[in-house]
Amino acid sequence: MASIPVLAADHPSAEVVAALERDGCVVVTGVLGAEPPEAIARELGPHLEKADIKTSLNEKYAADGGPSDFYPGNTRRITALAAKSEAFRALVTHPLMLAACDSILKPNCASYQVHATSALVVGPGATVQMLHREEDSFQFFKVPRPNLVLASMWAISEFTAANGGTHLVPGSHRWSGDRVARADEVVSAAMPAGSVLLWMGGTLHGAGANVSDGWRFGVFLSYSLGWLRQEENQYVDTPLELARTMPKQLRDLLGYKMHSALGFMDAQPRQGRPE
Repeated sequence: MASIPVLAADHPSAEVVAALERDGCVVVTGVLGAEPPEAIARELGPHLEKADIKTSLNEKYAADGGPSDFYPGNTRRITALAAKSEAFRALVTHPLMLAACDSILKPNCASYQVHATSALVVGPGATVQMLHREEDSFQFFKVPRPNLVLASMWAISEFTAANGGTHLVPGSHRWSGDRVARADEVVSAAMPAGSVLLWMGGTLHGAGANVSDGWRFGVFLSYSLGWLRQEENQYVDTPLELARTMPKQLRDLLGYKMHSALGFMDAQPRQGRPE
């Protein structure tokens, strides 16, 4: 039966990368103490309270050519997390994530970037999400594609099979595009709060159904090759006034950096422009 490898935070990052390359996914426990998840929940709470828990997002997604039922209801979703939460920004530059990106993405680019961010609070009655790949936006590459994206889900609360823990298909990052996952190949990621689930851009995955009576809170963070267009326009979501207060490493990861000749901007000094 398929399974998701689980490693403790004190394991070398090389072992995390080896699990990713072998199985396409890995859970690392004990990455965060109690304080970071609490801070993220506190900072994102006011934004999540305003989020629509219905399926209205599907209408916009379908209008852009996506499936009409991609986003299950009974879920609060927000994006632009780097602009909304200082505690979240520490996840972007977490040594484990950068080590994984260096190994998985760096061979195919000069530098990588944040691809997308979102906070997902999945409520009772939320239905299962269709299996998909993070890199599916880049259809001109045939499956299995080169390593384009690396994704993660940070457990702000506990993840279980009952409360909608992320579904993954270990090994599917090596499959051809016409292979369909059997039910016994789909595994639910269970992990305590403070853990992180990482998966390759080619790994089939999707949110699980929440059949419990509690809410499951996770924070999604993905990275992509620096020469690809970001799924979420980070440098638009993060205003210049805020970006210039951030460390250069974080600012670069959000997109305030050229990749070879890509991404240049007017070099003339302007008020509010990061230096």
